[in-house]
Amino acid sequence: MKLAIITGAGSGIGRATSILLAKSGYQVVLAGRTITSLNQTIDILGDFGKYCLPVVTDVSDPKSVRNLFQIVMEKFGRLDLLFNNAGIGIPAEALEDVRFEKWKQVIDINVTGSFLCIQEAFKLMKRQKPQGGRIINNGSISAHVPRPHSAPYTASKHAVTGLTKSASLDGRGYNICVGQIDIGNASTPMAEKMTKGVPQADGSIKVEPTFDVDLVARTILHMDSMPLNANMPFITIMANQMPYIGRG
Repeated sequence: MKLAIITGAGSGIGRATSILLAKSGYQVVLAGRTITSLNQTIDILGDFGKYCLPVVTDVSDPKSVRNLFQIVMEKFGRLDLLFNNAGIGIPAEALEDVRFEKWKQVIDINVTGSFLCIQEAFKLMKRQKPQGGRIINNGSISAHVPRPHSAPYTASKHAVTGLTKSASLDGRGYNICVGQIDIGNASTPMAEKMTKGVPQADGSIKVEPTFDVDLVARTILHMDSMPLNANMPFITIMANQMPYIGRG
């Protein structure tokens, strides 16, 4: 049975991925900020919930991340998959009006959180036998192009891309595959605003299409189905009609 850690497992993409992996024969460690939301994920799974272990984790806190991986090491002894999914955004705001505290919060969770989890995963994956494993970072369409008034989130997701590339290179010699999934408008509470209208590059407000979040989970499962001598460095999954590819 493969062992996976999913951060941000209490809602949205993290919840959908945790549910599919547990139903597909994985032991899943659910990491998130509140035990209530993690237990809700387990409740949805019914009998499959027995394959899940909730661990309250703040990915921006090094001590909390170390505790997560220490629990995994002590209870399971290895790690096959880390899905770095935890992330936040802030409401659209003119760049010059963004408060430092909000900037720092986005960077601390989206970038530093991913780095801290990768760091601990590397330590575990290097020393386990057989050596290696897979790490998948949640990027975003914003890792490629920004939305208006989104400097903190866009900067954080561009940074995640750089982190993915660097970690992928550093992991090669240890059978560690690091990849990234860039997601556009999956149907989650975070994307609900798309159905009501969001600002476009030309200044207009338009409703944008979404797609089933379960398709993201299926893509994660596919990425992890590959042997460790193959990596999928980047993959983009998006609503087909979203205004991403084209002139804005």
